[in-house]
Amino acid sequence: MPRSLLSIASLLLGSAFLFFAGGLTGVLLPVRGGIEGFSSFWLGLLGTGWAVGYVSGCLYVPRIVTRSGHIRAYSVMAACACISILLTSMLMVPIAWVVLRALAGFAFAGAAMIVESWLTERSSSSVRGVIFGTYTMVNLFATTVGQMVIAVVPAEGVHLFTISAIFYVVALLPTALTRSPAPAPLARVTLDVAKLWRNSPIAVVAVFLTGVSNGTFGTLAAVYGRDIGLDLAGIALFVSASILAGAATQIPVGYISDKMDRRYVVIGIAIVAIISDGFFLNNAPKDTWSAVIHAAVFGAAIFTFYPVLVAHANDHAAPEDSLQTSGGLLLMIGVGSIVGPLIAGALMSAWNEQGLFIVTLVSHTLILLYAIWRLTQRKAAPGDEKSRFIPIAPMRTRTPQTILMADQLAEPEADDGGETATGARQP
Repeated sequence: MPRSLLSIASLLLGSAFLFFAGGLTGVLLPVRGGIEGFSSFWLGLLGTGWAVGYVSGCLYVPRIVTRSGHIRAYSVMAACACISILLTSMLMVPIAWVVLRALAGFAFAGAAMIVESWLTERSSSSVRGVIFGTYTMVNLFATTVGQMVIAVVPAEGVHLFTISAIFYVVALLPTALTRSPAPAPLARVTLDVAKLWRNSPIAVVAVFLTGVSNGTFGTLAAVYGRDIGLDLAGIALFVSASILAGAATQIPVGYISDKMDRRYVVIGIAIVAIISDGFFLNNAPKDTWSAVIHAAVFGAAIFTFYPVLVAHANDHAAPEDSLQTSGGLLLMIGVGSIVGPLIAGALMSAWNEQGLFIVTLVSHTLILLYAIWRLTQRKAAPGDEKSRFIPIAPMRTRTPQTILMADQLAEPEADDGGETATGARQP
């Protein structure tokens, strides 16, 4: 087992550098934008720009890799991410930040997919779970550390922008120097809403609304923390607590969802999320630790929606459609992440910081009502036909390649030279 992890150590290291830079910029830009006087509307558009770029990267980077190769494509993605953050530090103009954030999202999606394609190729069935779990935890840790840097380095000036740029460049070195053969072409998915709807209407509706909610919070949580008076350390803790809590609760929530109708689990999560929304709306935290505790409760709820809904959709999908179903829902949550920050940013500009949780409250209420209605329209999948729940890290960094890695956890190893039953060697 240690030898298997050692063989992919360079890939994990490159991924850690990438996610460190991504975690840092995700908190830095809303905070620095506030210092520069950008309105909440423009800060919300940063999340919209990121989501547009990220979804575009998931769709188009596989074509770039097919044409240019993995190493050259990865170098281009790292270079684009570096250029975007450096130009952001030079152009203190909201519209420029939104465009550059879209470029960063595109580049980040591409870089993550390429690293994950290598890991997928190097994962035999005997160590696949360990590699996927290690990869997830490394990225979660790196993201959290990146977010916490803002607590010790001033947000003014160019220092944090420069640190992010350095780590984007350093992230390409392990991959550029690897002697491993290029892996198979990247996984490709499409967004076929009609087919997804026929398979699972609740997954389509609830995943879109989850994108609205999670994209809103992921983009504007730092702005909310600033508006209620948290210092930079408090803002970093507020954002990180939600992510860490979301990661910690996925195993118990997944276990419960495997034992019962997953729609009841969605209803339970929605109730917890609505209660948490109500607290933030009616009783904004007055100190850092109160904010952190309630952010953890909120994150524990909202970041478990997506994996439960994906598992529910796959309960009703044919085995050969698993990747396309999960990939389509990934793009659907991306679409929701485009819409949510835009609406919440506008509300926060017109009203106050409570606009963030108005959007999440409406989203979670609609999920609750629709899930209750769907219980009356369709029976649950039989227990022996249910798919396996796969925990997915609560970060805006999932790609179709992540889905392929997770999908193979439940698949046996084939007998044709290392190919897997899910078709890892297929484009």
